[in-house]
Amino acid sequence: MKKLVAYITTGFPSLDFTVDAALALAEAGVDTLELGMPFSDPVADGPVIEAANLKALQNGFKLDHLFDISAKIAPHIDTLWMGYFNPFYHRGMENFIAEAKQAGVNGFIIPDLPYEEAQPYKPLIESAGLSLIDFIAPTDSRERIGEIAAEARKFIYLVAYAGITGTGKSEDLQGIVSDIKRFTDTPVYVGFGVDQHTAKEKAKGVDGVIVGSAFVKVLLDDSLSDMQKIAGITAIAKEIKEKINT
Repeated sequence: MKKLVAYITTGFPSLDFTVDAALALAEAGVDTLELGMPFSDPVADGPVIEAANLKALQNGFKLDHLFDISAKIAPHIDTLWMGYFNPFYHRGMENFIAEAKQAGVNGFIIPDLPYEEAQPYKPLIESAGLSLIDFIAPTDSRERIGEIAAEARKFIYLVAYAGITGTGKSEDLQGIVSDIKRFTDTPVYVGFGVDQHTAKEKAKGVDGVIVGSAFVKVLLDDSLSDMQKIAGITAIAKEIKEKINT
């Protein structure tokens, strides 16, 4: 069965809501949760996720909040922290690893830490039983794809197009998927521009999809109550999970 990874922004619209939404998504069939660490300059994210990041920061989000609520979520769903390298650097990777282990979090997604620059940190992370998710993009050479794929753990994050999340661009990924599969049996999940309308097409040939902006758009809708927001994102999750597996 193909997997669904869901991204939500920690602390938006509130910390309690994040826990409720995460548990509801787990019940709706989400396999892995990306808990986004709010950051003031999320360079890989489009305007939807950027807006949620800024609102969470305005609401007073602190890293300790991430650690606290992850302990409530991680026992119920495979959980990864998605964040930019700046907080990891300033807090210290060893400290992040310790906090992740304590909370039951299984790894990190750090979009602005390239494969080459991640090498000093990978042994630390993997020796603790955690994963650092590797990215492959359509612009990567076959040589680089082979190098990244050979070391990848848990899953490979295949970026659907060059750019930022949530813009809905489309590229034919079958060639690059074939290249990746030549080098590794590690699952390949495609992200960027995946929603309930595009998931079935984008899931062709891969092992799962990563969805963020489609969920966060619902959370940004101030006309909805918290219960309506949770109903909205769980309906999207169920629809995507069904579409990628039929």
